[in-house]
Amino acid sequence: MNAIVNSSSDSFDTGTEPTTRPSGLLRFITAGSVDDGKSTLIGRLLYDTGNVAADQLASIQATSHKRGLAAIDWSLLTDGLIAEREQGITIDVAYRYFATARRKFIIGDAPGHEQYTRNMVTAASSADLAILLVDARKGVVTQTRRHAYLAHLLGIPELVLAVNKMDLVDWQPAVYQAIVDEFNAFVGRLGRHHVQAIPLSALNGTNLATRAEAIPWYSGPSLLEHLESSPARRDADVAPFRLPVQRVVRVMLGNGADSAASEFRGYQGMLASGRLRLGDEVAVMPGGQRARVARLSVAERDLAEAGADRSVVVALDSEIDISRGDMLCDPQQLPQVAKTLCADICWLSEQPLDLRRKYLVKHTTRSVNAVFAELNYRVDVNTLAHQPQPDSAQMNDIVRATLKLHQPLCADTYSDNRTTGSFIVIDPVSLHTVAAGVIVR
Repeated sequence: MNAIVNSSSDSFDTGTEPTTRPSGLLRFITAGSVDDGKSTLIGRLLYDTGNVAADQLASIQATSHKRGLAAIDWSLLTDGLIAEREQGITIDVAYRYFATARRKFIIGDAPGHEQYTRNMVTAASSADLAILLVDARKGVVTQTRRHAYLAHLLGIPELVLAVNKMDLVDWQPAVYQAIVDEFNAFVGRLGRHHVQAIPLSALNGTNLATRAEAIPWYSGPSLLEHLESSPARRDADVAPFRLPVQRVVRVMLGNGADSAASEFRGYQGMLASGRLRLGDEVAVMPGGQRARVARLSVAERDLAEAGADRSVVVALDSEIDISRGDMLCDPQQLPQVAKTLCADICWLSEQPLDLRRKYLVKHTTRSVNAVFAELNYRVDVNTLAHQPQPDSAQMNDIVRATLKLHQPLCADTYSDNRTTGSFIVIDPVSLHTVAAGVIVR
């Protein structure tokens, strides 16, 4: 869930810093239960918007024919792993990029199987919108509710309920309305007051790229119409400045044979939020020392300013002991420095949480030892009831927990900052990620 900065210096991009972040880009995910048609929806959407190359189309046509299918298997465009194709399910998160005349998109096709909920969490952590698919024949199931709850937990502002395979229930409006009513009743208890529901057939492309006039009882938008008009969340630039330090580097600007060349000591990292300008005062946390930005560079070029998600090197006008895991911050809006965190946790490991064990908490670029001091409650994703003080957490459980840290972290609540308000939990023996968490206080 955390934005991890590539530690290699050649990870920096080139060119000048744009004055604003791209306004047309929408990041969204598809989620739902197994075989609800997520990969098929994406594949068909890519085809209907002219984003499938001729050789790709020929390849999936040939593969579909070999399998004896009467129609093209559009899921082959996204289910790239051999294991996925053999099993007919999505295992990893498949990211796809496409564009229409109106905007650009990044899609994350998240797995539906409960075993791969961790992958859905990964995809959802950076999404502006989530499409939750429901098979019209099956209706809302537990995994639908779990994904809806996780979308709520991860602060995804826009939800689309895509009632798929409506052609298999003869486009009956009563079937569609019953599913919409049940889903709205569930998410209404999470505090959501509007979800865009869309009936469709991903396999046939009905109501995907263009509005289906053959559905007289539905007057809403097609899926693409809604995606093209949905707002993309752009809160990272306006949030308080945060730059977790990835590493300390020596930077040479200019040609070494040139008298204008200069070398300086800088701090490399990606801006988690806010904007940084030459001359700005920053606070170095957790110590709180103050300094001003003397130099700001990227890919051996000086910058006047940089915005969120930009990888930069920062030089300060004062000699301060700074190392990986420290954070440069807005001195007027500091993060909390805490050794205790209250967080909502999604447990991702097949091995249950053990309250007697120590774990590693990785937050931005800093990792600290931690223990689970208390499990306040477990959430029943079907009823949303709180089951108080469980003695453990099983795979896919969502719990409110209190963690005690051996060293302090500089953190914000997740509602204020998605990057500095999230973390992952690592088993120190296997080094596997066992949980993802969002800080509530």
